[in-house]
This record gives sequence, C-alpha cells and structure tokens, in this order.
Amino acid sequence: MLTENLIKILNKKIEEKIPKKYLLKFHNYLEQNGIIADPPTTISINLIAIFILTTTIFLTSLILGVDPTVYFLMAIISPPTFLILYLTLKAEKRREEIEKSAPDFLRQLSSMLRTGMSFEGALVEFTNYGSTPLHTEIKRAILEVKMGEDFNSSIMSIPQRLNSKSLNRTFRIIIEGRKSGGGLSDIVNSVAEDLRVTNELKRERKSTVMMSVIFLIISAVIATPFTLGMIGVYSSFLASLGREVELVKTAIFAAEAYIIIHSTLVGFIIGLILYGDFKKGIKYSIPLVILSYAIFYLISTFGVIFLGVNI
Repeated sequence: MLTENLIKILNKKIEEKIPKKYLLKFHNYLEQNGIIADPPTTISINLIAIFILTTTIFLTSLILGVDPTVYFLMAIISPPTFLILYLTLKAEKRREEIEKSAPDFLRQLSSMLRTGMSFEGALVEFTNYGSTPLHTEIKRAILEVKMGEDFNSSIMSIPQRLNSKSLNRTFRIIIEGRKSGGGLSDIVNSVAEDLRVTNELKRERKSTVMMSVIFLIISAVIATPFTLGMIGVYSSFLASLGREVELVKTAIFAAEAYIIIHSTLVGFIIGLILYGDFKKGIKYSIPLVILSYAIFYLISTFGVIFLGVNI
C-alpha cells in the first residue's frame, strides 16, 4: 500500500515535470517492444530502485567503513542502465522472432494470392489466425490503413519500427512488385526464400563466432579485473607495513581506467563480430563495464579477505 501511494505521488510529479510529448515517445517505444506499461510508473519504479540501492549502500558503507562514492555512482547508474539494456535486448529478440517467422508468413501470403485473393485481403485473412509479434505488426498496419493512412506507408512502417534492414528490403520489393501489377505471388515467394536464406546465414555466422565472443567476455569480466585487482591487494599489504608507495596508488588509478576502456572496446568488438556494426556493441559495453569494474573493485578492496591473507 505504501509503495502504491509512493508511485502515485511520483507519477504525478513526473507528469508535471516531463513534457507529454516525451512521455508519449517513451510509451510508443515501450509498445513497439511489446511492453504494455505506463511510462510514469516505469520511471517511478526506477527512482525507487535508485533510492533503495543508495540507502542500502550508505548503511553498508557505515558498517564496513569503506568509501561509498563508487557504490553510489553504480547505484544511480545501474537501474536506468539495466532498463535500457532490457528494452534493447527485448526489441532485438522481438525483431529476430519476426524475421524468423517472416518467410513462413510470406509463403502463406503467396499461396493466398494464387487463389485469387487481393494483397490487402490476404493480409487481413492472415491476421485472423495467430497472435505472434508479426501478427500484431500486420494488424497495426491494417488498422492504420482503415484510419486513413497510405497502404504502402503503413506496410513500410513495420520494418522501420523494428529497425530491420532485411524486412525493409523484403517489403520494398513486394510493394514495387505490387505497383508493377504482375506475378505478385511469385515475387512474394521469391523474397520469402531469399529471407529464409538470409536468416540461415545469420544463424551460421553467430554460431561460428560464438567461441570468440565467449573468450572476449571472459577476458573482460573475469581475467582482466581479477589480475588488475591484485594491485589493490598489494597496496593493502604495503599499507599494513607502513610503506605506502605513491606509484602503487597511481597504478590503481591507471588500472581502473584500463578496465573501463578495455570493457568498452570489448563490447564494440562483440557488436562488430556478431552484427558487423560496432555501434550495436554499446549494449554489450555498458554491462561489461559495470560487471568488470565491480569485480575489480571487490578484488582490490576485499581481495585480502577473499584470499585469506593475514596482514
């Protein structure tokens, strides 16, 4: 009950402070990813999560007597970061699911066209059976047409919402074939086969490079943070002997910078390996940086305890 009241209060403040056009854009983004949620509520839950994390970290730092600055930063960044990553991964999974089911849809469409049905009628008939993400997108396009939108624009909005280059090419070929007025069923069947081959090549590419991706992740999240975290253990050992060295402190700072740069670059490399586009690696860079730095910080700060070293 207390949480519900708090969310209602935060929702009211958010609606007052954030312009409606931005909340509407966020709502459309959630809807495109198959998430039915209220934008103010989603933001409110993130704010509550940040508050709980920062409070927990503050109390923990008092008990353990450690500097909470880094943990505070992680507590503030983590909830929105993981929300963005969740939405990004869900959008990618939804797009892959639609691309996977598209060849079967196109073959069914081709069969309907051979029976003499119109293109629009075949689409309407397809949406009557099934509730997959592809059915949802086709239904949305048909609804837009009924509300007065141009048919071709509504159809082309599907790959644009999904950010799918392969579907964009497929639907564009179908629309051009529809304009020419000849052999549409054969065109649809041909692009269905092309899309099936493209999907198969994507799966083969991912399977062949997966070992390299796993190696990069292990390097970024386990090997490098653990190795560089031992600098902190060495620093603690020297401090216990009363022989703190300024060079060691500088080495710790350099190690922190290296961890962040290394994890970021590994994420970009993974994006380049999997998708051929390093920009898509940002969704891997963010969690890799958080995880690798967290492991590095734990090893460098509490490594003496973990390793059972008496100092």
